[in-house]
Amino acid sequence: MYLLGLVVLVNCIYYILFSTFSFQKVQKKFESPQFPVSILICAKNEAENLNRHIPLWLDQEYPDFELILINDASSDNTLEVINQFANTDPRIKVVNVENNEAFWGSKKYALTLGIKKASNKRMLFTDADCRPASSSWISLMASDFSEKKQIVLGYGAYEKEPGLLNALIRYETLVTALQYYSYAKNGLPYMGVGRNLAYTSNLFYDNKGFTSHMKVQSGDDDLFVNKAATSTNTALQYDPESFTYSIPKKTWSGWFKQKRRHSSTAKYYKPKHKLYLGAYFIFNLLFWVFAILAPIFSNWKITLLIILFRFSIQCIVQARAAMKFREIGLIIFMPLLELFLVCVQLSIFISSRTSKPSPWK
Repeated sequence: MYLLGLVVLVNCIYYILFSTFSFQKVQKKFESPQFPVSILICAKNEAENLNRHIPLWLDQEYPDFELILINDASSDNTLEVINQFANTDPRIKVVNVENNEAFWGSKKYALTLGIKKASNKRMLFTDADCRPASSSWISLMASDFSEKKQIVLGYGAYEKEPGLLNALIRYETLVTALQYYSYAKNGLPYMGVGRNLAYTSNLFYDNKGFTSHMKVQSGDDDLFVNKAATSTNTALQYDPESFTYSIPKKTWSGWFKQKRRHSSTAKYYKPKHKLYLGAYFIFNLLFWVFAILAPIFSNWKITLLIILFRFSIQCIVQARAAMKFREIGLIIFMPLLELFLVCVQLSIFISSRTSKPSPWK
């Protein structure tokens, strides 16, 4: 019971940290000058998604932007689709990447070529399977750029579909965003998501691009942010109209492989970030262990009160975040979804010790 109480205390310290973001009000920002912006999308075998989403990117209500479409050595007709749109709209620039021995299948190599092609200093990144939530996506993300703010963290949501897998994917996305927004708000930015991320070319070149982690398969987004972001150069954008929405995985195995690939980059984070994130996972895991054992070996009435207190704090903080991220339907299921997520994360941790994650695409 005492161990459970200690674990819950640490859990609550984290939730107090997260509450600084959860309870912050959303404010639209259009007052900043509308700088020229380059949108970069790296696509590998994404012909169908590009056909669907290129019109949405081009339909943005923003006066000055270019769309850089990077064909990353696709084996389908991705390049043909890109060229068809480029022939009808001068705002589109095409970068065709062919595999080479040094950078075989490297998304970072392809993105680097795209960044070199960009005409504008301020760059906005998303994926081929992402759609903007509104025609104000560029305006909102670009409104946070300033002389000091050179990184803008956005929210990359997933489309809502029926089923437990979809709910778990959306919950994990919500929890991850709550963490990286909260840490950034408190002066400790450690990651962003490539589905919705902006930064300047000056910052990219000042940090020598992806050079320090070019050989790591993943991490074009979070590892770059982990290296380049500071308490003063990072801005947060979470207006619902600034979100992007991606197509979620349809199978458990597909999502498991995706999360293994994403989690493989965490070991390259700065030591303090690994410490904070690792402790959060460990104490979440310990909570469920002691929540099961404590009622057996201790006063069940007291332990039940401790457990209910912890769930109350969790639901209050995460529910506020869910309202921000337009995931209200997840609120009632949060304790159950957390249990599933802890089990998945533990499985990923164990499997990552025995085999290598699959590469991008």
